[in-house]
Amino acid sequence: MPVRLRLQRHGRTKKPFYFIVVADSRSPRDGAYIERVGDYNPLTTPATINIDTDKAFDWVMKGAEPSDTVKRILTYKGILYKKHLYRGVRKGAFTQEEADAKYEVWVAAKGDRTQDRIAMLNAAKKDAAALRAAAETDKRNSRAAAKVAAAAPVEEAPVVEEIAVEEIVVEATETTVATDTTETTDTATAE
Repeated sequence: MPVRLRLQRHGRTKKPFYFIVVADSRSPRDGAYIERVGDYNPLTTPATINIDTDKAFDWVMKGAEPSDTVKRILTYKGILYKKHLYRGVRKGAFTQEEADAKYEVWVAAKGDRTQDRIAMLNAAKKDAAALRAAAETDKRNSRAAAKVAAAAPVEEAPVVEEIAVEEIVVEATETTVATDTTETTDTATAE
């Protein structure tokens, strides 16, 4: 009987969460399973993964083949690294104590990286919220300024400037008329 570690979908439409289960590869996706070893919620940031590492390690060592997504989850949690170290112990490359020490160092480093990532995501979320609040405040202030400008009385432009512009236009027109008259007189005398 080929056994696989895979995800079993639960939740409602567009709100999935998954059980990580050990099941016969011939059974349906959400059908019967042999054992539940954890759960996975991809909707949280970062994704929430709860897994019984000992059960999952035992099944991997027994030959259960993980699906692609479960393989990534097992790698993320260090279960496949633990399998790698255990195989090194069986081959005699190092002792069990050295393997356990390497695994503990890896787990500590991974925990630090995960906490740093969570802190970075939270800081980015706070920065985005601050930017949204600042943009909203600017928008609110610009709307208030527009209302004040609309309510203020409109001042009329001084009439003196309009008269000056009209005088210039009238003088330019008179000059043009005078030039045209002179040309007409010159043309009449030449004939």
